[in-house]
Amino acid sequence: MTPVERGAEDVYLSRMSTGASYNDQGGAEAAVEAGQESTPTSSGAGAGAGAGAAFGLFSTDFKKNEDLKEMLESNKESLKLEAMKRVVGLIAKGKNASELFPAVVKNVANKNIELKKLVYVYLVRYAEEQQDLALLSISTFQRALKDPNQFIRASALRVLSSIRVPIIVPIMMLAIKESAADMSPYVRKTSAHAIQKLYSLDPDQKEQLIEVIEKLLKDKSTLVAGSVVMAFEEVCPDRIDLIHKNYRKLCNLLVDVEEWGQVVIISMLTRYARTQFISPWKEGAMFDENNEKAFYDSDSEEKKDQMEAKTYIMDPDHRLLLRNTKPLLQSRNTAVVMSVAQLYWHLAPKHEVTIVTKSLVRLLRSHREVQYIVLQNIATMSIQRKGMFEPFMKSFYVRSTDSTHIKTLKLEILTNLANEANISTILREFQTYVKSQDKAFAAATIQAIGRCATNISEVTDTCLNGLVLLLSNRDETVVAESVVVIKKLLQTQPTQHSEIIKHMAKLFDNITVPMARASILWLMGEYCERVPKIAPDVLRKMAKTFTAEEDIVKLQIVNLAAKLYLTNSKQTKLLTQYILNLGKYDQNYDIRDRTRFIRQLIVPSEKSGALNKYARRILLAPKPAPVLESAFKDRDRYQLGTLSHSLNTKASGYQELSDWPAVAPDQSVRNVEVIEPVKEWAPLVGKAKQRKSDEKFYSDEEEEKEEEGSDSSGSEDSSSSSSSSSESGSESEEESSEESEKTSSDSGKSSSGSEQESSSESESQQKKKKKTKKAPQKKSKPAAADSDSDENGNGPVAPASSSSADSSSASETDSEDDSDSDSPAVQKKKSDVKSKPKVEVKSKKEVSLLDLDDFSPAPTTKAPKSAVLSSSLLSDLEGLSLSNVSPAIQVTTPSFGPVKTYELLHHMTGKGLSAKYHFPRQPCLYQPSMVAVQVVLTNSSDHSLEEIHIGDRNPASLNLHCFNTIERLEPEASVTVSMGIDFSDSTQAANFQLCTKDDQFSVSIQPAVGELFMPITMTEQDFSKEQGKLLGMNETSETIAMATANTSSQAISKQVLSVANVGVVSSTQNDIHRFAGRTVSSGALVLVSLEMKESSSALLTINTEKSVMASMLLRDLKQALAQA
Repeated sequence: MTPVERGAEDVYLSRMSTGASYNDQGGAEAAVEAGQESTPTSSGAGAGAGAGAAFGLFSTDFKKNEDLKEMLESNKESLKLEAMKRVVGLIAKGKNASELFPAVVKNVANKNIELKKLVYVYLVRYAEEQQDLALLSISTFQRALKDPNQFIRASALRVLSSIRVPIIVPIMMLAIKESAADMSPYVRKTSAHAIQKLYSLDPDQKEQLIEVIEKLLKDKSTLVAGSVVMAFEEVCPDRIDLIHKNYRKLCNLLVDVEEWGQVVIISMLTRYARTQFISPWKEGAMFDENNEKAFYDSDSEEKKDQMEAKTYIMDPDHRLLLRNTKPLLQSRNTAVVMSVAQLYWHLAPKHEVTIVTKSLVRLLRSHREVQYIVLQNIATMSIQRKGMFEPFMKSFYVRSTDSTHIKTLKLEILTNLANEANISTILREFQTYVKSQDKAFAAATIQAIGRCATNISEVTDTCLNGLVLLLSNRDETVVAESVVVIKKLLQTQPTQHSEIIKHMAKLFDNITVPMARASILWLMGEYCERVPKIAPDVLRKMAKTFTAEEDIVKLQIVNLAAKLYLTNSKQTKLLTQYILNLGKYDQNYDIRDRTRFIRQLIVPSEKSGALNKYARRILLAPKPAPVLESAFKDRDRYQLGTLSHSLNTKASGYQELSDWPAVAPDQSVRNVEVIEPVKEWAPLVGKAKQRKSDEKFYSDEEEEKEEEGSDSSGSEDSSSSSSSSSESGSESEEESSEESEKTSSDSGKSSSGSEQESSSESESQQKKKKKTKKAPQKKSKPAAADSDSDENGNGPVAPASSSSADSSSASETDSEDDSDSDSPAVQKKKSDVKSKPKVEVKSKKEVSLLDLDDFSPAPTTKAPKSAVLSSSLLSDLEGLSLSNVSPAIQVTTPSFGPVKTYELLHHMTGKGLSAKYHFPRQPCLYQPSMVAVQVVLTNSSDHSLEEIHIGDRNPASLNLHCFNTIERLEPEASVTVSMGIDFSDSTQAANFQLCTKDDQFSVSIQPAVGELFMPITMTEQDFSKEQGKLLGMNETSETIAMATANTSSQAISKQVLSVANVGVVSSTQNDIHRFAGRTVSSGALVLVSLEMKESSSALLTINTEKSVMASMLLRDLKQALAQA
């Protein structure tokens, strides 16, 4: 029995058992309500029931329905309720219960709420079929629209809109208008659904329905948003003007809308954004999203104009959409993830699109139906941007359990990803695939090998030789496909391969597949001059078997005869005439026509006239080689994730994405009268909590202190608990244009906390110092316990226990000097407390950890105040060098720059224990392959914490040097400890548990790629020599746009060193800047060179074996050098 037959039998048996449970007396139907199937009570009853069920599949059991009618017409409500449950159960099982309509509709006015709901469920299903009977109850539905129960009101509207009779259109319209203004969001949602039904019944009502849609679009309920946008897409998708005022609200509500609503809204906003924002993909565009720098620096108008000409400034609303959809990449619903992926693909700047890669690869673990759609979209993406999916190439390896269509798509993607670096791995995979039992897949693999051979010239010969070996395969399909592919490859370079043609001629007798035989004959004819001895012999053999061949082969025999007649008429003249005579009387008219045409063309006669002169030019004309292209090459003309894209043809209802406008439309159309950015952001943080609880969380005394602090910081101070924008409008605009890579996304929470360099202009420094204090808790929005802002007031910082890799970058802050940043109140408090060795007592309200002076543009060598390493230890470390380094290339001490501090554990999450960490950029004392990390632990609670230590790590193999257990940490005290982590040259987060005596907190440290290096010193000659060894796939380069402020040598060194822990290599050329380092874990060389070009552009080149690290470092350096 085949698997298909077994599956069919299983389905049949399951239906029989279902039927058995229905014929069985008792509570069988009621069991449907609980989602269970009851089993027959005895073997005899079961057998009888089974027989009845088998019969019941093809006929209706009238007796059972009679029972239900009696129950529905009885006076007992319990019986009616039981009957309705059974009826709804029947509908759920796909049975026809339409004959019960009169009995059911009598109960529509029943007072029992539960019964009424079930009656409405039934009526929605059958109102369209039994319109006349449904119309009799229309007054009852109208009364139900005023029912105090929201579910009854919604159900009544649903039934009313299901009666598809034009005569009641005015009644439906009135009901929809009333329901659109209902107090209950559930009823308003139902009215949005009814709009689409009414529009399909009577399109003339469009204008009135648009008014209702406009009203519902202003609704602030997340329940309504998805449904009304669906109605908008159905009724008036071209009325973009209705979206303007609601755009920001929809973006902010998005994370809380139900999943299918999210899909519809994202699709609509993708179309909207393509009409309202300018393209972020312009060639040579320089990103300057922190527009406030231009605001502070605008001393001269000329400089400002010059910057505007080169910079692309993303519209804050464009950035808002990208930032608010990013958290949805973690959605459990595959459709939501897919829709966010297509949004980023069509709207995001090219360097940001890569964030969707991991999410799409994650979807490949889902069902095969989901895999099929996702793989189709990845296939389209991988043609344009191979780099996106190259790191995840193993995810596309074919599994034996995959079905053929999944295998073929994975093969397509692997072929798209093939390049000089990975082709050997891919070809090894293909060798295995060719041996597959799945013939269609094996044939597709051979085509893929052919594509690789044409795309990558280095492996063309290897692929050809491999395909020739396949010609001796036992499987006809493999041989046939190999011949066809070899034919195409030989056309690209025919001069070198006469041996292969001879080999194919020898195999000709064994090949039976018509297409393969035809391909060999075509090759013989096309290159007959290269094989002058073999071709006539092949023709002789073919003349014998001509009548038995397939039509496609016969046509190629005629062609071969004609070509040989023109090139070698002595040997083949008689053979050709014989074949032409056979063709003249063939059964197939195509072959008869071809024979007549060829005879007139090649055999000179009085009738043939002038055409005979050109026979050679017609038949032996040089033919262009076929281009082996991906089947997905042109699919990007359709929007990703749509049915049209999947089918590769325009489906009905498909709306094309418009091109980006050349000039940005007026963005003021999206401004709403009362702008309250804080409230706009509130829904992003997740579930709302009572404001009361926030106020009671701190004591009154603490609140007073906070108010003091906020007063001293002046009017620029802002609320920064969980709302990710400040009170002032200008700050909210700055934040909405932050880079999305700096935003945190943790299971539905989005944060706009961003990294700001402490070496920025003095005005922004002053502003940041004022913001060091927290604002009063009264201003905070819901969910204060879940997130807190960084010290710059830049919005919420996601909890450090987050497992998502994105969140760790959100809490990046720059530390500042105590004397500058602390308010007088805090300084006074500090001076009163006695300090202990390596333990500082800090104020509860102070967020800053490592305090540094303001830096001049050149990086100074002043050590940070609270660094653990003493000056004597630093001088010892200067002389340290690793044993495997040549004398010319030595490890050097890092240049000290601004230290970036990251939050590891928030004091709320850690029940009073807070932790922050930074990378001191010193060689790790514990193990050379480890990166040194300094962690500052602070006790913010009112009781001492005991036995603080590192617990379990994830993965368990993580090489981590823990700090010694801290036996006791007093309230208000902090201690700095050192750790070592071997990141294995990867930016993957190190996850571990930070434990106290009573609790365990999951935390993660994720390094920026620049922290995984150690600086080295070398001569310019050594640099060039080593760079020469790391070319080809070990070189990553890009022309970048530089900010005008970063063109000086000092500024370049400062920006590069702020991103990466590398050493400066002295250079004799002013326009080339060189930096060198080694990866900490493996010691691989990393060489960075920056060659300045005219008009503030530069060629940034990174040479290293670690290509993934190189691309990440390139991205970070590009961003740093582009920022003023």
